[in-house]
Amino acid sequence: MGHVCVTTPLLFQSKLLFLSLLYFLTTLPIALYVSFTHSTCLFRSPPPFPSSVGFSYPLSYSEQKYALPTAHSDCTSSAPFSEDYGKVLHEIRNLCWNSTSSPVLRYVEGKGDSFSGNFSARKRKSFFHHNHVDRVAIPCGFLQAFPIKESDRLAMQKCYGVVVVSAIIGDHDKLRQPRGLGSHTIDFVCFFMFIDDATHKVLVAHNILSANEEEVNMVGAWRIVRLRGDQLPYDNPAMNGVIPKYLVQRLFPNSKFSVWLDAKLQLTVDPLLLIHSLLVIPDADMAISNHPFNIHTMEEAIATARWKKWADLESLRVQMETYCENGLQPWSTSKLPYTTDVPDTALILRRHGLKGNLFSCLLFNELAAFNSRDQLAFAYVRDLMVPKIKINMFEFEVFEQVAMEYRHNLKREAREQPIKMASSREINGSSCEDYLLKMWEESIG
Repeated sequence: MGHVCVTTPLLFQSKLLFLSLLYFLTTLPIALYVSFTHSTCLFRSPPPFPSSVGFSYPLSYSEQKYALPTAHSDCTSSAPFSEDYGKVLHEIRNLCWNSTSSPVLRYVEGKGDSFSGNFSARKRKSFFHHNHVDRVAIPCGFLQAFPIKESDRLAMQKCYGVVVVSAIIGDHDKLRQPRGLGSHTIDFVCFFMFIDDATHKVLVAHNILSANEEEVNMVGAWRIVRLRGDQLPYDNPAMNGVIPKYLVQRLFPNSKFSVWLDAKLQLTVDPLLLIHSLLVIPDADMAISNHPFNIHTMEEAIATARWKKWADLESLRVQMETYCENGLQPWSTSKLPYTTDVPDTALILRRHGLKGNLFSCLLFNELAAFNSRDQLAFAYVRDLMVPKIKINMFEFEVFEQVAMEYRHNLKREAREQPIKMASSREINGSSCEDYLLKMWEESIG
């Protein structure tokens, strides 16, 4: 009588192999569910989009160095998002070409003693209440020349729809290409990158740009606009970068929408989808994310001094006193639906209309008067200007989902003295006592 030999299958002879297979089969359905389920704020680019603009950098340029880690966590608030790229493209095209004529700003023209005109605090505030019927001219820079070639200026005037703008000053950042662009976005959206002489020199050295001044320099999606260093209006590089950041409506007078992108960011979502989701659907004049930490303007001022983002404590004190004297209040529930007075201004989306353009001009005037730290003047202008601007201040987690942030280029600098830890007493005067009492009461409450 024969014997039946029963052997254990090879799979079950190895406990490690068996457990590994069991783990794989268990987690695969979960992974697939997460991959195909929409997060409340995760933007996804629908196919068939090109993954990136057809351009590669030389290895010597180190285009992807110094990336900042981000959690990319799901957010609690919803950012409505359409995956129908064709529908979004059609809708924004219609908004650009068929938009009804609306009242436009008149700008102060002529020559001034500075690019911005050096208006007093009282004079600047007099423009906050704007009656477009009277057509009062608003100071909005360009009282001295801005060094742009005529060919670039004409190209900027021909941008009639959507423009994406960025700037690299002092070779402080790498030139990065936007990702996740739709199949027709390059044909419809203008991409302009402003650079200074220092940045131009580095890009030429790496053969990314041509040294020929007569050539139109295109790097992937970006048209490069060189600003002559000896003709720039400000000694402070950050203030020169503020000009394309907040006066985009003047540099691109025929554009209907704009996206400002700090050079430390790489856009990972099509700008048309962003504009549709964050501006068109909520019918907003501007879209900007909340600051991840600070709520009150004074908190941001203290952080600015503490981390030496602006070293002149006396000028910060004068700025905060000026704002307190002229009506700035700390954030409170009375300012809802705004949940903060402090934005993160690395990514700004704008609809180019009367209220959005007025806000940009008023804010630029404050930056020219004090410093380039735009978070400090944000609530002052937003809360006190008339007509009121409608800003979609979306959650910071949304910002993390639509752009990749990188570290600035590392510079060899002399070691400075240890940072002096600033307090609220050092950057405000007696006129801000009421502000501080209300701020602390709101924080405790």
